[in-house]
Amino acid sequence: MEKEQITAIFDQQAATYDQKWSRLSPINSALHLLTSAVLSELPETARILCVGAGTGAEILHLAQKFPGWHFTAVEPSIAMLNVLRQRAEEHGISARCTFHAGYLDTLPPDSPFDAATAFLVSQFILDTQARSEFFKSIAERLQPEGMLVSSDLSGDLSGGADSMGLLDVWFRTMRDGGSLAVPEEVEKMREAYRHDVAVLSPAKTRDIISNGGFGPPVQFFQAGMIHAWYARRLKQARV
Repeated sequence: MEKEQITAIFDQQAATYDQKWSRLSPINSALHLLTSAVLSELPETARILCVGAGTGAEILHLAQKFPGWHFTAVEPSIAMLNVLRQRAEEHGISARCTFHAGYLDTLPPDSPFDAATAFLVSQFILDTQARSEFFKSIAERLQPEGMLVSSDLSGDLSGGADSMGLLDVWFRTMRDGGSLAVPEEVEKMREAYRHDVAVLSPAKTRDIISNGGFGPPVQFFQAGMIHAWYARRLKQARV
């Protein structure tokens, strides 16, 4: 999927995005809880880069948990970023946030970050090498041994009974949670998974992250099709 298409889709969804996925909030809450544990040993004044920040759910959670942290939110959808900005003001954390409208390559150079998050972002990059380059661009913004926390849809969709069974359960979860209201939406989502989203096996996703300049990723979370890993930037980036 082209960048312009992705941005347009999220611009259209911004106003109702949180409401649409609200019934799946237990999954996000669990991911955020474990993410805060993964990052809990960062400095009290850590600087966190949030790539594809969306409406800022992870920022709101981490900001409450770690009151000395500063967040740089990178989000190409201006409509989504506006929702995030409003939520940050409502929660009294806007002074600890920098908001950047655009993709990561347009973010001005700055001091290295202590950690970065990228939740459900890299799955939209269909080319494997380009996906590793995405993680490399994050690694280049981090301190040596800085932490990455990344989540993506993941699963082996080659046709095995286990993988397809997981996919069916995942679609039923979204349907029963109200995120996919009618059968047509379910089929549209299935089609997107086949053509517009790079749903790869966990092993392949780990390799992509490693090839982006990180040490061995550790999977610390799975709920349905959503998997999450953490990894440290290598002290010396691969050439």
